Amino acid sequence: MRTQHIVTVLVGYFSIALAYGQSPVGLWRTIDDQSGKERSLVRITEAGGVLSGKVEKIADPTKQDAKCDECTDERKGKPVIGMTIIRNVKRSESGVWEGGDILDPNNGKIYRVRITPIEDGKKLQVRGFIGSPILGRTQTWERVE
Repeated sequence: MRTQHIVTVLVGYFSIALAYGQSPVGLWRTIDDQSGKERSLVRITEAGGVLSGKVEKIADPTKQDAKCDECTDERKGKPVIGMTIIRNVKRSESGVWEGGDILDPNNGKIYRVRITPIEDGKKLQVRGFIGSPILGRTQTWERVE
């Protein structure tokens, strides 16, 4: 009976460690899906089971003062650095994170988003789409920390 209890506890700890390793929480290097170049650093945080992501750095030194002039919501005209671009994303039963949105500050468009940790949480597939996930684009982000 005692051995069974120890095994149950160990399985529980392993499950928690595995789930944490697959979490999108952390600092990510965004990679442009068309050019393959680094665009920014985005920090994803979780509060109450809901993810959000803020731009911490822009890779292009000439765009450090960039503002979201094309935005149509409360972010219009605000600096891109420090801007929340991922909002209201929650983990689904299938283990992917979805249900929220992602902003492209270059064009001001807001897309639905699906975030999937891959390669043991070292990378993220970030898919922005309108309507169905079939109609969208995917970027692969790399974990910085």
